[in-house]
Amino acid sequence: MRIALIHALKHSIVPIEAAFAKFWPQARLMNLLDDSLSADLARDGKLTDAMTERFLTIGRYATSTGADGILFTCSAFGPCIEAVARAHAPMPVLKPNEAMIEQAAAKGRKVGLLSTFPPTLQSMPPEFPSSIQLVPKLAEGALAALDAGDRATHDRLVVEAAKDLRDCDLIALAQYSMAPAADAVAQTTGRPVLTTPDSAVMKLKAMLGVTDA
Repeated sequence: MRIALIHALKHSIVPIEAAFAKFWPQARLMNLLDDSLSADLARDGKLTDAMTERFLTIGRYATSTGADGILFTCSAFGPCIEAVARAHAPMPVLKPNEAMIEQAAAKGRKVGLLSTFPPTLQSMPPEFPSSIQLVPKLAEGALAALDAGDRATHDRLVVEAAKDLRDCDLIALAQYSMAPAADAVAQTTGRPVLTTPDSAVMKLKAMLGVTDA
């Protein structure tokens, strides 16, 4: 099966490809990157009709290539992704955090939501059930460090920010690019840590009815 992976940050590609290699190596992956999406959202400060139309255009292109499913890895664009899902139903179109949010709701009541991209802390909380008490936290400067090629500083800033979430039941890492820091966050905080790539691959695999032989 062909899975279209659509990214607004180049840093998402390696973590999601690693998750597919681990859980679904047979999938044929197609990566589509438009990093102007995240730059324009940061500039505008909100999602616009024009942004939704850009997502619909990308969705149409991915479908035209014969994709069996689409996974967006950009967590700040929930309503835009929902529009794509409506346009291409019943084909699976997943928001990046759907599966992780389901896991978080099942595992705890007070969830620390740690992000490196400020718009995510506006768009993502409404995706959680109202029964969940969210504690949002921004790892300031981490994404800029990653953009500069400094993974070590990114991870250090993520871990430092996570220390403020130690009274939560668990910590959810909002960006795919944060997944490599998960073990360090868990070790430092002593809290369970959920990441998005692994759970997204498993959910998409299940939606398409793929079972391990």
